[in-house]
Amino acid sequence: MGIRTSTAAFALVASFASGAAFAQSGTVKVALIDPQSGLAAPVGQNMARSWQYIADLANKEKWAGDTKFEVTVFDNKGSPQESLTVLKSIIDQGFRYVAQGNGSGVAIALSDAITKHNERNPGKEIVYLNYAAVDPSLTNEKCSFWHFRLDINADMKMEALTAFMAKEKSIQKVYLINQDYAFGHSVEKAAEEYLKKKRPDVQVVGKDRHPLMQVRDFAPYIAKIKAAGADTVITGNWGSDLALMIKAANDAGLKSNFYTYYAGTTGVPTQMGASGADRVRVVSYWDGNDPQGKVGHQIIEGFKKKFNDDYYAMATYTAFRMLGEGVKRAKSIDPVRVAHSMSGMKFNSLNGEVEMRASDHQLQQAVYVATWAKVDGKKVLYDQENTGYGWRMETRLDPYVAAQPTSCQMKKPPKP
Repeated sequence: MGIRTSTAAFALVASFASGAAFAQSGTVKVALIDPQSGLAAPVGQNMARSWQYIADLANKEKWAGDTKFEVTVFDNKGSPQESLTVLKSIIDQGFRYVAQGNGSGVAIALSDAITKHNERNPGKEIVYLNYAAVDPSLTNEKCSFWHFRLDINADMKMEALTAFMAKEKSIQKVYLINQDYAFGHSVEKAAEEYLKKKRPDVQVVGKDRHPLMQVRDFAPYIAKIKAAGADTVITGNWGSDLALMIKAANDAGLKSNFYTYYAGTTGVPTQMGASGADRVRVVSYWDGNDPQGKVGHQIIEGFKKKFNDDYYAMATYTAFRMLGEGVKRAKSIDPVRVAHSMSGMKFNSLNGEVEMRASDHQLQQAVYVATWAKVDGKKVLYDQENTGYGWRMETRLDPYVAAQPTSCQMKKPPKP
C-alpha cells in the first residue's frame, strides 16, 4: 500500500494512476477527508486504516464485481474551513466519491458544499458517504440526496441509551458534559428530552460545554461534576476530549458511571483500563464481541494482525457493502446512477440487515449498549488497546426501537 504526502494531504492507495481520479475504468476512487494531525489525529488515523483495510477486503472478495475501490486520505485538521479547501482540491482532481466522519461541523459544511456543487455542475456530481458525523440535522432540515449517513444519529443513540438507563433505578443525578459544537449541543438536548420522558425522577444536576479538541486538563470540569454529586455522566465526547476527561476522572477518584457515545474510540480504552470496568457504557451500531458476528471476528483479528490496532469503525464495512451493491445494481460507477441505486437499499452488514432509508438517507440498523469489562473468553472476546478489557454486550435493540421520524424534504434528481 503506497503512501503519498503533501502539505494538504497524504494518501493510502493500492495504486494511483495519473490523470483524473474518476474515469470509466472500473475503479471507484474515494477521497476520505478526516483529521490526520492535531489532537484528533489518533482517531483519524485509525479511520484511515479502517477504510483502507475494508477497501482491500472488498476488492479481494469482489463486492462490486470487477470494479475496484481505492481510498485516498486527505488531512482536514478537523476544521470545516480546511475541509472546504480540501474539497475544492478533490473536485479539481476529479474525485466523485467523498467520505468523512469526524466532526458534525465538518459534515454540515461538506454536505452543503457538495449539494451546491452538484446543482451547479451537472455531469460532475459527487456522492458523500458520512460514516460517523451524527448531528440529527443532516438527515432532517439539512438533508441532501447526495448525503448518505451510515452511523446512527445522535437522537437514535440517545433513544437507545436512555431506554437502557430507564431500567437502572440507581441513576438519580445526571451531569451532562459535551463538546461545544453542533453535535455536542444535539447530545445535550436529546439527553434532557429523553430523560424527561423516560425517567422524570432523574435530576440533571449540571451541564457543561467545552471547546472541541482544545482542552488538555479536564480537572476543573471533573471537580464540578464531583461537587454536584452526580452518580452518572452522559457525554458525547470523542477522541482526546473523552480520553483526557476519563484520565482526569480517574486522577480525582470520581466514582460516577459514564454513559457515552464514543468510549471505544482510539485513546479512551487506555485511559479507562481497569478503573473503568463496569462503570463505563457505550451505545453503538455494533459490538465486535457479538457472539453471532463470525465475519466481524475475522475482520477484528485480521486488522489487529496487520496494523496492531483495533477495528471499531464498522461503518466502513457497511459503506463498501452499500457502495459495492450500488455499483452492481446501477451497472455503472456514475455517481448519479449509484446514488439512486443506494437510496432505499436493504442489504446485510455485520450487524444484520440494514436499510438506507430513502426519505432521508439515514441508515436504519440495530443498536447496541455495552459495558466495559474484563476479557473472559465468553462474553468479552476482544480487548482494546491491549488493556485486557473490552465491551460486554448488554442489549441489542432492533432497528425500529431507535428509529426516529424525519423532517427531511429531499430534492431528488431525475433517474438517468
